[in-house]
Amino acid sequence: MFNRELVKGSTSLILLQLLNEKDMYGYELVKEMEKRSGHHLQVKEGTLYPALHKLEKQQYIEFYWQEQQKGPARKYYRITEAGKEILDEKTSEWNRFVSVMNKMIGKTGHDSL
Repeated sequence: MFNRELVKGSTSLILLQLLNEKDMYGYELVKEMEKRSGHHLQVKEGTLYPALHKLEKQQYIEFYWQEQQKGPARKYYRITEAGKEILDEKTSEWNRFVSVMNKMIGKTGHDSL
């Protein structure tokens, strides 16, 4: 597990990246984050849904309802064109940030965790 503030600061980038790959519903997003992070990122509903609503308000993502064979319809999220543009910007910014932080703490970026 990571410090909550570190996770909070990177949640929008992670969500945009996942939704750039495919449309997903909330629980699916949580499970994909856990899986890809080796269970180091465990995002709770109290973090996920406000982040999704913020991205939706900024028009970086949108949602639609998908009927299910069993159970109620699911709310799926998808990235918009504006979301793809901001994803590119945020990814570039993140890479610069990681590079600077590695320099600040004496890492070259080639060291493993």
